[in-house]
Amino acid sequence: MGVALARKTATVWAAMMNIEKIKELLKQVKYPGFSRDIVSFGLVKSVEADGADVNVKIEVATKDAKVPEEIFKDVHEVLGKVEGIGAIKVDIAVKDAPETVSGAVGKSSIPGVKRIIAVASGKGGVGKSTVASNIAVALSARGLKVGLCDCDLYGPSVAQMFGTTERPNANENDEIIPIEAHGLKLMSMGFLLEDKSPVIVRGPMATRYTQQFLRQVAWGELDVLVLDLPPGTGDIQLTIVQTVAVDGAVIVTTPQEVALIDARKAVAMFAKVNVPILGLIENMSWFEADDGKRYYLFGEEGGAREAEDMNVPLLAQIPIDVPTGKGGDAGKPVALMDPKENKVSAVFHKMVADLEI
Repeated sequence: MGVALARKTATVWAAMMNIEKIKELLKQVKYPGFSRDIVSFGLVKSVEADGADVNVKIEVATKDAKVPEEIFKDVHEVLGKVEGIGAIKVDIAVKDAPETVSGAVGKSSIPGVKRIIAVASGKGGVGKSTVASNIAVALSARGLKVGLCDCDLYGPSVAQMFGTTERPNANENDEIIPIEAHGLKLMSMGFLLEDKSPVIVRGPMATRYTQQFLRQVAWGELDVLVLDLPPGTGDIQLTIVQTVAVDGAVIVTTPQEVALIDARKAVAMFAKVNVPILGLIENMSWFEADDGKRYYLFGEEGGAREAEDMNVPLLAQIPIDVPTGKGGDAGKPVALMDPKENKVSAVFHKMVADLEI
């Protein structure tokens, strides 16, 4: 290419180049190990175009040195394919893992567990445990080894939802052996208490119990461990996300504004500790009558609008469904049903397939 032509090409490139087009290109760069891209994960902090030159600033929180290396390489590969682009500068800031509440350093993984997904909500009563249970079941249906840890000490529900009152035992290493039901490994305070026994513990003891559930349970080899977090943004939630390497979070809400307010707080909490938001799930979106008419009992499209405002994916809209409620009470999560026979089961299986965990 001659000098004049090269200059002309650079001029054309500079004229057409803008920040949004660069970001569109960067959506081709996937976060290592995920199907989601670095833009939707919120890792791209700034993009600047100076003529034909491009400067991209990225921020990641990881202990795996291969993650920023792979992102660096992929960004150069994607932008380098565009004819006429000039110098490509990629600055990747690797943030240190935040300190825990007690001052201990850093996040760490759970031995044998490949990925940890947290299911959270800012407000109680939005169906978070139902969503967490069915996500775990749908993941297992894809042939993955899945565990589900009920981190809600004060209102545990996993034992009820999976229909077991079995008490866990300990192995030779004094580790708790998780309960197995429907092909999943489960841990919950509900397995340790009688039905009417309340958990009366203060914050420090509650966080200690939570750490035991995560690190003193013989989870074995798992592809995914789903954490059913308690509602809110208190000590237990902060302890988990500050000490355990959570790969992504799913936020559950209803369409009501009162629930959406608290969902924003949950998103903000994960953002502060650099946990990627996989997306938002709008639960109880509508009730569908026998004639097919939908009744929006808690407002319409509130979760969809909130997901758009927060720039996170809307993973699913889950309607109010009688079999879903009955299945949870009977210990048979609705995702165990054939997706062809139940619409809510189909929603969960499609959502998990789209996440490509």
